[in-house]
Amino acid sequence: MLRHLKETMKIRLAAALLALGISFAAPTFAQQKDTIDPKIVQQIRALMTKYDEAFNRSDVDALAALYTEDAVRVTAHGTFSGRQAIAKDYAERFQRYQSNNYVRKGDRVNAVGNDVRASGKWSCAFHDTDGRYKHIDGHYSAVWVRDGNTWKIRRATSDEGTGY
Repeated sequence: MLRHLKETMKIRLAAALLALGISFAAPTFAQQKDTIDPKIVQQIRALMTKYDEAFNRSDVDALAALYTEDAVRVTAHGTFSGRQAIAKDYAERFQRYQSNNYVRKGDRVNAVGNDVRASGKWSCAFHDTDGRYKHIDGHYSAVWVRDGNTWKIRRATSDEGTGY
């Protein structure tokens, strides 16, 4: 009886170790499958820099050019579908304030199937139409898709966290 109990415990221990090994291997496999080519990360980061620069110049055309025709942008002040609606929203926002320091921090770039997801934090310093200095920040997420020989934003979301 004691011998049978020892063998049963050995089998259970072996099964537990096997399960533990599989649980460690699965995330490693998933990480390998979802890794992204460093060249693509570099391309996305360069386009994100173009976005920041265009935003700080209040360049509606340059910002709109970064979106696909069927893009959707969700913000704290509304949802905008299509490149034209997105451009119109930027134009209206820039009439109310002039940004002078839009920056992103802590960007993450991950593969999502054939697309790329970038996310992180943003902050923006600006003067409103009354000349008052303000600062807001929040989080953003964007899904970039291949469009010809470049990448464009298909889905973008951002929130507004704190401000002063």
